[in-house]
Amino acid sequence: MEPLRRTAALVYGVVSYALFFVTFLYLVAFVGNFAVPKTIDSGVPGPMGLAVVVNGFLLALFGVQHSVMARPGFKRAWTRLLPASIERSTYVLASTAVLAALMYFWQPIPTPIYELGGPLWGAALALYLAGYGIVLYSSFLIDHFDLFGLRQVVLRAMGRVYTEKRFKTPTLYKLIRHPLYLGWIISFWAAPVFSVGHLLYASFFTAYILIAIPFEERDLAAQLGEPYERWRSATPAFVPRIGRSSESGPIPREAR
Repeated sequence: MEPLRRTAALVYGVVSYALFFVTFLYLVAFVGNFAVPKTIDSGVPGPMGLAVVVNGFLLALFGVQHSVMARPGFKRAWTRLLPASIERSTYVLASTAVLAALMYFWQPIPTPIYELGGPLWGAALALYLAGYGIVLYSSFLIDHFDLFGLRQVVLRAMGRVYTEKRFKTPTLYKLIRHPLYLGWIISFWAAPVFSVGHLLYASFFTAYILIAIPFEERDLAAQLGEPYERWRSATPAFVPRIGRSSESGPIPREAR
């Protein structure tokens, strides 16, 4: 039975990752108002009050799921019910489902705040896409496949024991503590066309990140101890200190 369980865990992890990645690519088009069936501003707008309530509920649902399942206490309880090797894949699958629901049920509020044209349109689009590029690049610095649960299920399929990886701080992590979050924030606010609905989306997720960071850093300090505390005190959160480089130390997990 164990080989079958290992295979099932591997398939589960691969499918969870594939669904996440497809949803991530759709999110890029959804928020950027690209050629997909449903975007942040597409559809027939209804009453603004109703749209704010529905969208607020969807955003809050994402925030609750993302935060509660990330806490160490929840993960300890959760792994009493399912194998530890698929805990991360389950988190990724749940986050993907909530994000997909957010995009599917999102109510448009297309009232324009600004709409750029000419060279500014191209510059805003490049910055928007660069934000997602920073997100992906930062995830690979952390260990992309560990972050999204693939390493765990592959190791189990090979009959090897999973261990937490401790890295030194490469490239971006020598400059700032949260390059992945910085990439997300850039993607929230850089857009050639910016509507009231987009403002609601960007404001919520920016606030969510800023609120989540202290909780994440508290958990990491408890897990990693003095080396992490030293790195955190020497490294700014988002804006590099010109002419200074931070001490090396373990790379933190971005908030789960």
